[in-house]
Amino acid sequence: MVDAPSPGKKTMRTLTPDEVEILLDVAKDSYYYPIIYTAISTGLRQAELLGLRWRDINLDETSISVNRAYYKRGGVSQFIEPKTQHSRRRVAMIEKLEKYLRAYKKERGLLSLDLGKIMNLDDLVFTTIEGNPINPSVLTHNFSRLVYKAGLKNIRFHDLRHTFASLMLLKGVAPKVISEALGHSSVAFTMDTYSHIIEGMQGDAMALLDKVLPEGVNGTFEKINAKLTPNLEIPTLN
Repeated sequence: MVDAPSPGKKTMRTLTPDEVEILLDVAKDSYYYPIIYTAISTGLRQAELLGLRWRDINLDETSISVNRAYYKRGGVSQFIEPKTQHSRRRVAMIEKLEKYLRAYKKERGLLSLDLGKIMNLDDLVFTTIEGNPINPSVLTHNFSRLVYKAGLKNIRFHDLRHTFASLMLLKGVAPKVISEALGHSSVAFTMDTYSHIIEGMQGDAMALLDKVLPEGVNGTFEKINAKLTPNLEIPTLN
């Protein structure tokens, strides 16, 4: 007979461009740098990144196809397909990420050879050294250590996704494009999620409009009065 309380929204924390640079600089020698860099560059969810295979990455067309996600819960590992059609998507890559992943692929190929294996298209992009799926909890733990080392606070791995969206918005990318990249169900959901960022952009938008529009010209009513005055009958005083 009692309505269940609705869960409150978790506080969203996004990194500024300067903080992104600090985090990546601290993480550059970490084994988890590749997945962190890719997360910031694409906005993919942690599970989507962990489920990526090399066949899902088209370096020549600079795109990533999101077809599945990797989860490990209660000691059970599983790859599952996206729950919605919006989650199953193709995400464009920036040129820097394409260049990085191309070199990273070569490095992983050489590591596989050292281990007596030949890397193929069905291999995971981000794995343990032995080539096994990365435990999400291990990734989360190591990411938290890097965040602490970078002197940043209240940053979760999922906030890299929020950072991607906020940086795109601040650069003037259309919400629909961002919504499709994130795999959201609608543009309205994206705008609601990042409404605080959009509201904060109004000042910049008005400043831009101020540069585009010309100065206003006064004197309109003086011209109207000048036209009307000759036709007015001035009353005679007795």
